[in-house]
Amino acid sequence: MGFFSKIKEGLSKTKASFSNGITGVINSFTRIDEEFFDELEEILVMSDIGVETSAYLCAELRKKVKETGTTDPNAIKRLLVDIIASTVSGDSSLNLETQPSIILVVGVNGVGKTTSIGKLSYMLKNSGKKIVLGAADTFRAAAIEQLGVWSQRAGVDMVKSVDGTDPASVVFDTIASAKAKKADVIICDTAGRLHNKKNLMEELSKINRIIDREMPDYSKETLLVLDASTGQNAVNQAKEFMGVTNITGIILTKLDGTAKGGIIISIYKQLGIPVKFVGVGEGIDDLMPFNPNEFAEGIIEL
Repeated sequence: MGFFSKIKEGLSKTKASFSNGITGVINSFTRIDEEFFDELEEILVMSDIGVETSAYLCAELRKKVKETGTTDPNAIKRLLVDIIASTVSGDSSLNLETQPSIILVVGVNGVGKTTSIGKLSYMLKNSGKKIVLGAADTFRAAAIEQLGVWSQRAGVDMVKSVDGTDPASVVFDTIASAKAKKADVIICDTAGRLHNKKNLMEELSKINRIIDREMPDYSKETLLVLDASTGQNAVNQAKEFMGVTNITGIILTKLDGTAKGGIIISIYKQLGIPVKFVGVGEGIDDLMPFNPNEFAEGIIEL
């Protein structure tokens, strides 16, 4: 199955909810007026896009309708696809210019963080890069074991220590190992204890100090993993993590199992952080690079 086919299939539940609601509004009106926009905005809010972002999309749609002189409600879908694609456009590439480069992965427990690391390492390995994983979520022994399983599945090396080890020391050892092995990319898992924000902040600050000291001029990404099925709560989680570390991109998981894929629009509009990858299935190759046009066309039936 090709990339577009997987994205399209992964967005099927979002499309069924989102597009059907929009179609219902369009079929109820013969002309575009304020009542039409009010109904459309309500549908967008109910699609878990959020009040602020829904108001923004309708404001942009009003501008487009005025600019193009559109009078037929049926032409709204194409305009909305273009607006959404523009809203979620940004630099979704990974900054991996140096050898090695480092990717720090953060996110609360249960969002698919460790699974995403495994899939990402598999993707990068298949692109010709040598990967070393760092099991720096030492708070949970199960996290180390799970990452070990994924490292074997992806066929990449992993550095680990015993449960309870200082996470920063694991990151230090991983960097040393990657340099010795002339690896291309280091990917480090981290603990997801957002409920204890002070400890998380101290832990991530220490890890970042180690990275800055050992890899001062190297490419670095900090990717936040969010669960699409949590809807607007994902935006709230992102805001919390933005308060403790510099997030450069987002991995949105479980897109195939929810009708709340429209949350991607809120992430861009409210946070200004690019979605770099989306998870559209359970398989090791079901992590897809995010594409704005494919997303917009995948949630609205033209």
